[in-house]
Amino acid sequence: MEPLGDDAPHQPPPAGSPAAPSAATAARDGAGAGELGVAPASLEEWLQVEEWAAEEQWNPGLGDTGCFHPTDPGGFFLGRRDGTPVSAVSVVNYSDDFAFLGYYLVRPEVRGTGLGMATWNAALPHAGARTVGLDAVLAQEETYRRSGFAAAYGTGRYGGRPASPGSPSPSVVPVTEEHFEALAAYDEQCFPASRRGFLRRWLAAPGHRAHVFLRDGEPAGYGVIRQARDGHRIGPLFADGPEAAEALFDTLTAHLSPDDEVHVDIPKNHEAAVSLATSRGLTLGFESVRMYKGTPPVLRAERVFGVTSLELG
Repeated sequence: MEPLGDDAPHQPPPAGSPAAPSAATAARDGAGAGELGVAPASLEEWLQVEEWAAEEQWNPGLGDTGCFHPTDPGGFFLGRRDGTPVSAVSVVNYSDDFAFLGYYLVRPEVRGTGLGMATWNAALPHAGARTVGLDAVLAQEETYRRSGFAAAYGTGRYGGRPASPGSPSPSVVPVTEEHFEALAAYDEQCFPASRRGFLRRWLAAPGHRAHVFLRDGEPAGYGVIRQARDGHRIGPLFADGPEAAEALFDTLTAHLSPDDEVHVDIPKNHEAAVSLATSRGLTLGFESVRMYKGTPPVLRAERVFGVTSLELG
């Protein structure tokens, strides 16, 4: 995965860089010639940022923007200079207590000129006093520490052509409307905030396949697979334990052809999740680290066999 932003993915700006425009200049409407203006982006405008992410080999899922942007339309910031989009960062407020920062990007031709710092400074106040999460490349962990973020766990992107699954489990069924309320409650135990609106879009989006593992009629896990620019991505994959996670993974990948590749982002300290990925023939590729500024959220981490998205939590 190639470096992003001025130098690297999600690299926070050094304080007081003399080369960068001030946050006030960056955020000001009607920036003058050569100045950077930063403002919330529409869904249509953010589709261009999704293309930037694809160019940088982030491999976003097809249709991700349509699911994510309505979560907090004011939290997707686009930087323009002389009317041309040159930078971006998302600071999505999921609740009164939690926000997630991602999509920190600067166009290659203007990196190293301070535009990333200006965009960051203009956007981050959107989170207010909330805890902010992000995923950073390993090389930038110390930089983030200096900006007040602390590491929570490492994440590995496991990918490849999955081994042929075993027999389908009768406990795994497609998600329907009747499952939604129970699934939303289950999701809140695995993610730092309620995200009911996002979940409705994510479960039913075109090209998404969502399945739930039922035990005594109640969810013991669920997962979603979607087509990406390269192969397919699974996320989230939440489950009570390895049995449910394995059954969900096998069902989600059962429709794929032998040449189709699958990618899933896994907390590396979750041994059962890593074991599941490797047992199905996936190998470790890109690594990152989940970090938080503020009080770390309390989650049922043992249920997280695959995160939803490195870009938006």
